[in-house]
Amino acid sequence: MNEVFEELRGAAHSVWHRKWVALAIAWGVCILGWLVVAMIPNSYESEARIYVQLDDVFSEQIGIKGDGERDINRVRQTLSSSVNLEKVIRSTKLGEGITSPRAMENAIATLTKNVTVKSEENNLFELTAKVGHSDLSDAENAALAQDVIQKLIDIFREENIAGDRGDVAETIVFLDQQLEARKRDLEAAEQQRLAFEAQNPELIGGSDALSAKLQNLRSETRGVDADLAAAQSALAAINGQLAGTPRTLSGPGEAGGARGALGQVQSQLASAQARGLTDSHPDIIALKRQIALLERQAAREGPNSGGTPNPAYSSMVSIRAEREANVQSLVARKAALQSELSALTANQASEPAAAAEANRISRDYEVLRKSYDELLKDREQLKLRGDAANERSSFRFEVIDPPTTPRVPAAPNRPLLLIGVLFAGIAAGIGGAFVIGHLRSTFATTAKLQRALGLPVLGAISTSLTDAARDLQRRRMRKFSAGFAALGGLTIILIVVEFIQRGMVA
Repeated sequence: MNEVFEELRGAAHSVWHRKWVALAIAWGVCILGWLVVAMIPNSYESEARIYVQLDDVFSEQIGIKGDGERDINRVRQTLSSSVNLEKVIRSTKLGEGITSPRAMENAIATLTKNVTVKSEENNLFELTAKVGHSDLSDAENAALAQDVIQKLIDIFREENIAGDRGDVAETIVFLDQQLEARKRDLEAAEQQRLAFEAQNPELIGGSDALSAKLQNLRSETRGVDADLAAAQSALAAINGQLAGTPRTLSGPGEAGGARGALGQVQSQLASAQARGLTDSHPDIIALKRQIALLERQAAREGPNSGGTPNPAYSSMVSIRAEREANVQSLVARKAALQSELSALTANQASEPAAAAEANRISRDYEVLRKSYDELLKDREQLKLRGDAANERSSFRFEVIDPPTTPRVPAAPNRPLLLIGVLFAGIAAGIGGAFVIGHLRSTFATTAKLQRALGLPVLGAISTSLTDAARDLQRRRMRKFSAGFAALGGLTIILIVVEFIQRGMVA
């Protein structure tokens, strides 16, 4: 720690012993640095904010809204494109003295670095242009920066309002040409399809359509089979009911006929049993014998002898006739379907080449038709977009903040540079004095002398000054202080001059 302290003391003594050298070096470095700072031209920055709306509510409603992210990127790239920057250069003072393509390329490259476009929000853009030419005054550089931003805005407005509509019109013309070519191809394919179908009506639609027809016929046949089974079951049911229904009806009190007498005897048997007579009672036995005799007589007379016609029997007869007709109709329909199914199956098996040709023709026709429909849809949407842009333009351009007139240079920060040069000069002076002290074989302290020689130092003699020498030393010290203060004062004066020049910018 003592060695470090000794080194610091030695360095401070060496620098202070050569303070005039340090002051001279500081003045030289500061003068040179201030000249370099003075030669740096001021760059002035102009800003503007614009609002660009590419689609409105009407565009969203009719379904012609564009891709928002792609449109935003397009706006950002268009604003700072090389073509637009070249137009800006040619229409401003930046183009003065540019006579060769090489010089124009260099000017565009420089302006590209100094023009920035930032997207603050989806549709809000901030434009910034920085201009600083050494051959122009500060007022001219400030006005030129504002002019660059204004020219960029004007060029962008003109190109997007007029250019977008021109692009739409050219695209519609191209789509019309493509539609006309697709229309001719589609008509030729349709004529080929009609001619083939006229020769092979069973292969209309190709093998896919033929397979679909076979599937439909099989499904319909299964449906007819189910309906036929249900109709036959209903017919069998009505026949069973009809067999158990008499054609005529005989009342129990009607005279004549075994059936009438049988009804009366059965009524008497029921009455006797209701009175409590058992089967072994003579009256019950006699009645049962009489009933058996009458039943044999009624069987010999037949079911329709005597009595009135049965209306239920007549109704069932008409129902049976209707169901028989339904069964016959279903049988005939099933036979027709089976015949058609057999014919289609035979055509499918016997003409594979024709089926393949039908497939090709149908496929080509469908492809051309879909392509034509898609182009027609695109053309109509584009026409609608163009009409909407003409009547109520979806491109809305608004300058939120006009280009500013810069009053203060954006670069360089000259006051900070002037102060930095001052500190750099002081540091250079101190460093120079320190280096000179190390180059000369002198020792600032006895400890350094002892370390250098390796011998003990017995003592040190201090400097003894006369009164005249002290007066001379004080005068030199005042001159040194004045020189150092003048260095700081000159720095302050240069900063004040810089602020005065800034205030003079129109």
